[in-house]
Amino acid sequence: MHSLFQNCFTRRVRVPKMLALCTLLSVLIVGFEGCTKEEITLPEESGHTKAAPASKQLLADGLQLSLGSTVGPDGNLYIPEGVTGEISRVDVHTGDVSTFASGLPAMLPLVGIGGPVDVVFRDGNAYALVSLVSPYVGGTETTGIYRIDGPSSNTPIADIGTFNVNHQPPEDIDVFVPSGVLYAIEAYRNGFLVTDGHLNRVLYVTLDGEITILRQFENIVPTGLDLSGNKIYMAEAGPTPHDPETGKLVSFVHASPHVKEVASGAPLLVDVEFGFAQRLFALSQGTWHGTAPGDPADENSGSLVQVNPDGTFTTICDMLNLPTSLEFIRNTAYIVTLTGEVWSVENVKSEVPF
Repeated sequence: MHSLFQNCFTRRVRVPKMLALCTLLSVLIVGFEGCTKEEITLPEESGHTKAAPASKQLLADGLQLSLGSTVGPDGNLYIPEGVTGEISRVDVHTGDVSTFASGLPAMLPLVGIGGPVDVVFRDGNAYALVSLVSPYVGGTETTGIYRIDGPSSNTPIADIGTFNVNHQPPEDIDVFVPSGVLYAIEAYRNGFLVTDGHLNRVLYVTLDGEITILRQFENIVPTGLDLSGNKIYMAEAGPTPHDPETGKLVSFVHASPHVKEVASGAPLLVDVEFGFAQRLFALSQGTWHGTAPGDPADENSGSLVQVNPDGTFTTICDMLNLPTSLEFIRNTAYIVTLTGEVWSVENVKSEVPF
């Protein structure tokens, strides 16, 4: 796999904005049909409208290859950095960045993406999702879930890379990375949900490391996750060329085979989150005019969008440059970008809850 990030990073230095996306969304061909579409009405072509734009403020920068994030027990942001194999803590009041955990497998320079890609807390413990570091891609580490045991110590609890190699998609699916390309993790039941943007599946992983395929999709590129009760919400970037109509949010429950389309019409969706008063929001990477999978979205074309009850989107904040992850603390949205920045958008509210 060609590296678009090799030799481009130094510690706490902002990443050049012209770097290619490479957000685990490139070689993404899989699946079987299992998604049913509910009746929705989409305005005009794109399926989303625009509200008065909200203003954003730069909270922190200098992060290195950050794809995921979470809100920790202390109410601050925790963000993995793939280049260094660390998880950083960002103080939401001051923007100060400090190292929470180090010693995780870092991105392989010849791969150019991977290392720790997401982080989640459950029962007071932090768990990191680590991608593309195993022998299947030239590394020596475990691709999967790591429990953070201390500031510089961790334990792999689930070897997802080996599981994926031993449980490949149907034979008619063109797979380039048999160990998969992991994207997001969410605490769920007695374990975790994990999305794989290359093998196009959602895995359920217990705390004991037992792994099962919860959903196998066709080429829809699953990305971010959030929960509401027993219902799972998932963002879909859609296959290249990442047209707005393939940027979707879907929902499903563990025990049911049905997948329901919640909204569509925003290009290259990378995350979904419930915000203030159960309003549902999504993060769009932006319009795409690349020539090959893995090319970046257009600069400054990303947006924070609100999900409307009729299945459309309304833009809340635009001109985002390669956003990758979204979190809410009360009515403030925090947006992490591939360029190493964290932006805050205050007073994100809507009149109608989802």
